[in-house]
Amino acid sequence: MSSQANRQELDPPAAPVPPPVGIPAEEPSTRRADDPEIASAIDGLIASVGGEPGSFESKLVRDVLVTGLKLIPDGRNTGELKLISAAIRELRYAYRVFGAYPEPHKVSIFGSARTPADHPDYAAASEFGRLMGEASWMVITGAGGGIMEAGHVGPGRERSFGVAIRLPFEQTTNPVIAGDEKLIHFRYFFTRKLMFLSQSEAVALFPGGFGTMDEAFEALTLIQTGKSSMIPIVLCEGKGQNYWEQFHEAMRVLLLERGWISPEDLNLYTLCKTPAAARDVILKFYRNYHSSRYVRDDLVIRLRKPIHQKDVDRLAAEFSVLIRPAEDGSRKMVLRGPYEVEEDHLDLPRLCFTHTRHKFGMVRRLIDRINECEVA
Repeated sequence: MSSQANRQELDPPAAPVPPPVGIPAEEPSTRRADDPEIASAIDGLIASVGGEPGSFESKLVRDVLVTGLKLIPDGRNTGELKLISAAIRELRYAYRVFGAYPEPHKVSIFGSARTPADHPDYAAASEFGRLMGEASWMVITGAGGGIMEAGHVGPGRERSFGVAIRLPFEQTTNPVIAGDEKLIHFRYFFTRKLMFLSQSEAVALFPGGFGTMDEAFEALTLIQTGKSSMIPIVLCEGKGQNYWEQFHEAMRVLLLERGWISPEDLNLYTLCKTPAAARDVILKFYRNYHSSRYVRDDLVIRLRKPIHQKDVDRLAAEFSVLIRPAEDGSRKMVLRGPYEVEEDHLDLPRLCFTHTRHKFGMVRRLIDRINECEVA
């Protein structure tokens, strides 16, 4: 079973975006990159390297090439062109590396590069990685020292990915992943973070500094806003530590009490006192839940096994605030097969409803409730 669909972006394809008002007009003497003759030449190039004419994938590649050609009449400077070119090359290479391992679930581990090997957090990260490896998961870390190294020590080299960042200080590749084909070096943080989250079915956070907080809030923001697939986020630390208790209290006092987040947003992460508890939260999340996507405004939750109709009705009542009412005022969830536009995992049952597109913290709780249901 491919896990590719587990990592797709929840946000549905948007309608074509009109060009922003006020951008400089292209010079009349400049030939447009979307000129029919140029488009035909591009289609020929795509076909010459194996692209299927008329396919959606070929259209997307054509869009990439047309966008690249438009940079010339736009007059982009060398620095801007270097950034765009390097970012595309980094992403293409990273997708190739991860594409060789599509089946295993993957968990990203974040934490401080400065955690010493004799610290309780290091031991906890190593134990967590080992437990996830025993559950047939693979581990992704930033490939450096501290928690990143510990996350690789646990599962070992065979079950580890490294997504390293080039820095002028502090960042050296840990010996577990050094020289491995699953080690990727990134120039940019934004491409690196994209791979961390797009390739993970879970995130495990261990104590750390600015970088760890950045990665934590990136994951929470993307899930809170529905821009990323719902995945479990566990907050774990070593024995006798209280880092995440203080973090949770800060979220409650600084954000929740001021109204900057909603009460259900605290459902997006789970405090775990032991590595085993963190593992159990992640594995339970996928007990029956498989993946999610949108078909227009319908949230489609793929299940591994169907649940009873009585449970569907109960969930619809409990989470009615998530369901946009029909013309008759009813708020329904439906257990059904795949939508006509779906192309993957067609054998799995779906739990579907028209989503209000807010309160994603409650969607997280809904998934927990689904996993508590007995299969039909």
